[in-house]
Amino acid sequence: MAVTIQKVESKSDLRKFIRFNCELYKHSAYSVPDLYLDMVRVFDRRKNPAFEFCEADYFLAYKEGKLVGRVAAILNHRANDTWHNRIVRFGWIDFIDDVEVSEALIRTVTEWGLQRGMTTLVGPMGFTDMDAEGMLVEGYEELSTMATIYNDPYYVKHMERLGFAKEIDWVEYKLMVPDVLPEKYKRVAEIVMNRYGLKIKKLTRREVRNTDYPQRMFDLINEAYAPLYGYSKMTQRQIDQYIREWLPVIDLRMVTIIENVAGDVVGVGISMPSMSEALQRSKGMLFPFGWYYFVKALFLKRPKMLDLLLVAVKPEYQNKGVNALLFYDLIPIFQKMGFEYGETNPELESNERVQAQWQYLDMRQHKRRRAFKKTIASDVQP
Repeated sequence: MAVTIQKVESKSDLRKFIRFNCELYKHSAYSVPDLYLDMVRVFDRRKNPAFEFCEADYFLAYKEGKLVGRVAAILNHRANDTWHNRIVRFGWIDFIDDVEVSEALIRTVTEWGLQRGMTTLVGPMGFTDMDAEGMLVEGYEELSTMATIYNDPYYVKHMERLGFAKEIDWVEYKLMVPDVLPEKYKRVAEIVMNRYGLKIKKLTRREVRNTDYPQRMFDLINEAYAPLYGYSKMTQRQIDQYIREWLPVIDLRMVTIIENVAGDVVGVGISMPSMSEALQRSKGMLFPFGWYYFVKALFLKRPKMLDLLLVAVKPEYQNKGVNALLFYDLIPIFQKMGFEYGETNPELESNERVQAQWQYLDMRQHKRRRAFKKTIASDVQP
């Protein structure tokens, strides 16, 4: 029986779209469900600030009356303008191991992109870099994280069969929290503090509410990430939303800011306890009882794992040891809080500066994910 593609039009459709991967991987020990309420906000054109510069549609695949796949078709106009591309993105793609299903989903996004004058199809990618991106190609027997995608190995075979090639890879590391702060971090941190007049700043709740530190942190992230693949700078509305929704639940001990003598923010590191187990136990739902698992992970009984959400350093201070200063502060905090290891967010495989910061820790590269690319039209103006 042929595959039928249905555009998401109703709240019921959207719920099916969001929950499909949770159902597909409900027996997996490694997949981590998305937080449902967060995904509702992400896909809502009124609530997600990315729709200031993006357009998107979402599609469901049915076969023999059964839901068998999903995909989002996305245009990030800001990224295309920044990088002079005509790329249509496919994101949040999931499907059963059936080539008719994957082919129908990709064909739908291709046609959607061609109608809008695009020449290249790339994914999996979200609206922005703050969304999960990259198909897992290594590390299928590693626990996923809140900020990343999990998929079975057959996805990659489908992509290759459909004519996709590698566009770019991200790698992830598992880092053991040392019993003693590595002497190299301590020595480098003391040198850079003296040489460049840098100091460590820890935020208070009052400062989060009443000062411009949060704004300056996100301004720095925009500046530091600007050269990275496909990055589109966060708008003020996006920044406001992240400050409003995420900073209140972050344990400020796990946030470190580096300032220079002028009081400028030149480095920031943000981490938090892993929410992977909480998401698995709650199946991604806060209500009626899922909230308990999140409160437990954040405040009552922290997991052994922490997520290193992001590290950003002002461009002119990169390669000067600022990263060592961040971990000079954070590692003793991780030790006191009882964490045994940390998971990095995906890092571009070519970003040797970022990967070098882990060299003094017991670590292993345990996951790899990939963005795939396919030409869908000649680069001729319509």
